[in-house]
Amino acid sequence: MKAIPYCFLCFFFINSCAAPKQQAAVNETTPAKTMDSLPAPYATKSVMHFSNVVGWEEGEAPVAPEGFAVTRYANGLQNPRWMYVLPNGDVLVAESNTEHGLIEKAGAAIICANKSNDMRKSANRITILRDMDKDGKPDVKETFLSGLNQPFGMLLLKNNFYVANTDALWMFPYKKGALTITGEGKKITDLPAGKINRHWTRNIISNSKGNKIYIAIGSGTNVAEKGLDEEKDKAQIWEINPDGSGLKVYASGLRNPVGMDWAPGTQTLWVAVNERDELGDDLVPDYITGVKRGGFYGWPYAYFGQHIDPRIEAKDQQPELVKKAIVPDVALGAHTASLGLLFYTGKQFPPKYRNGAFVAQHGSWNRSVLAGYKVMFIPFKNGKPAGEEEDFLTGFIIEPDGKKVHGRPVGLAMLSDGSMLVTDDTSDIIWRVSAE
Repeated sequence: MKAIPYCFLCFFFINSCAAPKQQAAVNETTPAKTMDSLPAPYATKSVMHFSNVVGWEEGEAPVAPEGFAVTRYANGLQNPRWMYVLPNGDVLVAESNTEHGLIEKAGAAIICANKSNDMRKSANRITILRDMDKDGKPDVKETFLSGLNQPFGMLLLKNNFYVANTDALWMFPYKKGALTITGEGKKITDLPAGKINRHWTRNIISNSKGNKIYIAIGSGTNVAEKGLDEEKDKAQIWEINPDGSGLKVYASGLRNPVGMDWAPGTQTLWVAVNERDELGDDLVPDYITGVKRGGFYGWPYAYFGQHIDPRIEAKDQQPELVKKAIVPDVALGAHTASLGLLFYTGKQFPPKYRNGAFVAQHGSWNRSVLAGYKVMFIPFKNGKPAGEEEDFLTGFIIEPDGKKVHGRPVGLAMLSDGSMLVTDDTSDIIWRVSAE
């Protein structure tokens, strides 16, 4: 299927700013075991429905369950996407953004996409936040590292600080307690980016021994509409040694893997995956799943096991590969943009949350009724999902309007006291959720 160039989308969807007719809300979370009941492709029309981000007034905040407090941890950032907490409690924040050209900006304005996205130039830096008096709010805010290229994932192994730019993994010397990186960086390995790089984030995580690094790499396009050659080495999780050697593909067929974490008490890597668009309101559900070494998860040929994507031409299909496609563990609703993933290992939250998974949903653009725009919780027991998913942090969608939103959650991190941080990128805020 040949894709329509972005600039032509401006023409065809010039009236898409008008809100589509509202449909009855559906259950946005579905256990993967019921995925045989997925609707047929195009059961509903694919729509463009961009939200209007209006930010938060003073005194406003997302809503957590009773017994929790939500406060502003940091303001005045520029599109804070991802976080990493250093052993001494310092919080590193990757401030980065999609790189928009002039034509893209003009097109986004016409179809209202600029209302839901931060159209500023990517800050391309990492900021450090330090809470000196441990009062739950940082006293120090400095530039930790700059001159980067769409940085996202961060990792500290011994005295080496790693940062994943969109096109390369870099390593820098780190001194405990430092507020800035002063040493020269070293490129560890190139990462696939190229001209077509729609899913540009590159997240990283290590194993418990610190002798392996895992890199989540998203696809360049929605469903390889620019050709499979443009997707070489993408839609995968890589495994490498800390010096960049020993590259192996840990898993593949993952359209846009972002958040990664280890299920407590296990050696199972879990990942949050942002699935494909333009098949209708309720296709295809985003998901979290335990990742099987060498596993194939369908993209672009199929979704949720052997559900064939009708847009892949017959000559490009891989039926033998599709037979091996793994059904993900937990479906999280279509077009929710599920990105952040954190297993809660602290003790501050009530027992029901311990060892469970939190998922940050950035929010939809391809659904007639907005979906996502919240943080969800999935209970776990013995490293496996053990109960129904539930909303944890809401209030991002402004009701009863249902078209405007305050912000869009992305990244999650846990502080040493057991409280949780949530990045709200388009509002330039980091929220702190604590048990009262």
